[in-house]
Amino acid sequence: MELTQKNMSTSAVGIAGAPNLRFWNTTNGKKAIMAVTGVILAGFLVGHLLGNLQIFLGRDAFNRYAENLHNLPALVWGTRVVLLLAVGLHIWSTVQLADRKSSARPVAYQKYTPQTSTYASRTMYMSGPIVAAFIVYHLMHFTFGTGGTEYHYYDPYGNVVAGFKVLPIALAYVVAMGLLSMHLRHGLWSFFQSLGLNHPAYTPKLKGAAAVIAVLIFLGFASIPVAVLLGAVKQDIF
Repeated sequence: MELTQKNMSTSAVGIAGAPNLRFWNTTNGKKAIMAVTGVILAGFLVGHLLGNLQIFLGRDAFNRYAENLHNLPALVWGTRVVLLLAVGLHIWSTVQLADRKSSARPVAYQKYTPQTSTYASRTMYMSGPIVAAFIVYHLMHFTFGTGGTEYHYYDPYGNVVAGFKVLPIALAYVVAMGLLSMHLRHGLWSFFQSLGLNHPAYTPKLKGAAAVIAVLIFLGFASIPVAVLLGAVKQDIF
């Protein structure tokens, strides 16, 4: 009897002093990780877009922007490390949440009719891997020069124009940016929802703001391949 009580007391102390389930292992913890890393990635996306839009200022301005980045290796590599960590944690939390969702309902609906969810929210788990795959190709194409089109390390402007003059590449980029924007729209809204900011007074405004931001980011990125295809941004004599 004393042994049993001692074991029970020891277990109680262990549970109270060193809980097995830490915050990041809970569903809310994983959602918080997904939300925070999503905001980090969204912030990078905005900065990346602002840099890319300098292509409309001409070859010299765009190449100078790219050269300035190369002259700041600490900033570039520091950003890359943070992004890699954010992407890794974002994917990890996504997979973990998807697994929990699947385990919670091992038998699928015979007929699923969504009531309040959006198309973006229903395709989050699909659009994420597609966008990730495109980002890998995008890096190979414009950073490492292995995308199958003309590439010169000293001429980022020319590399972009040469790449987007190929219609399938330009269309794939626009489609990927569309999926990314839908993913971003739902992700931004989910971030506020994870913080508990649900209220009839400002919930519609937050959803509207997320939609506007996603549309602006899509238009910004999509404008570059479209401008190349239409000849508004074109290859000139280097």
